[in-house]
Amino acid sequence: MESPGTRRHRRRRRRHRRRVPVWSALTAFAVVGATATGAVYWQGHARPDAGGAVSSSASAPSGGEASVETVEPVVDRDARLAAAMASVAVADGAEVSVAVLDPDSGEGASYGTGVFDTASVVKVDILAALLLRAQDAGRSLTARERTYAVAMIEDSDNDSASALWRAIGAADGLDAANERFGLTGTAGGDGPLWGLTQTTAADQVALLRQVFVADGSRLSEASRAYVRGMMGRISVGQRWGVSAAADPADDGGGGGGSAWALKNGWLRRSTTGLWVVNSIGRVESGGHGYLVAVVSRGSGTQAEGISLTEAAARAAVAVFTG
Repeated sequence: MESPGTRRHRRRRRRHRRRVPVWSALTAFAVVGATATGAVYWQGHARPDAGGAVSSSASAPSGGEASVETVEPVVDRDARLAAAMASVAVADGAEVSVAVLDPDSGEGASYGTGVFDTASVVKVDILAALLLRAQDAGRSLTARERTYAVAMIEDSDNDSASALWRAIGAADGLDAANERFGLTGTAGGDGPLWGLTQTTAADQVALLRQVFVADGSRLSEASRAYVRGMMGRISVGQRWGVSAAADPADDGGGGGGSAWALKNGWLRRSTTGLWVVNSIGRVESGGHGYLVAVVSRGSGTQAEGISLTEAAARAAVAVFTG
């Protein structure tokens, strides 16, 4: 015969077995709900067929309520740019490549492959190489070098470019500077032919980053400001190209270059009679800055080439602005 104490002990054990812990019930409810809705499990996993990006830091606080960390979807900017470029009119036989970078986020996009003649956009590279050499020597540019630099960038003067091309050591000097700048697909033109330097759109954006972004630049702040200033004072007749992607509202309506800084290049090849038309620079749109480079060849006229570069620049910026 059981004693009263033994019976009380057995009743407590039965009551204990019947009781379902509150935490276990909430966990079961959360997992079922997650399976039904595609929500994130507390363990940090989506249901197998959810297909979305999931944060592994999602956890349940002590109060029993699930906390889910949202993760922004990954945007395929290259695909967006390819879709935007599908609506750009490209004449038969013409080719275009474009690259864009948001310096703040580090995100970018590119379209098209291959190397292109630089024409006069190489003048920014020549000036950057000259400034790098001066920095290495611990000196400022001479008065003559400054005169050449202004004429070369603001007016695209070829004689000034030739003088500074020689000053940097021609192709060898340019290539040495570009190795330090991180340009991997650019090669200086033969002999005095700086305009036939070969480059890619991606390399031109890398060069722009040296000029417009302090982080990682080989150029001092004074050197960068010097180049930026001249790229914002381009002669009136040369204010085309990537500037077409700038938002007029960011320019204060004055058209004075506050919404853009650029350098263009154009060259009619004697071997084909067709045009190389390029444009590189920084543009403001929606209060945000983007680095854009467009290189093209094979246009029948300079005007056709300009239209192509401007359409490609607008498509590139639209990747970020919608």
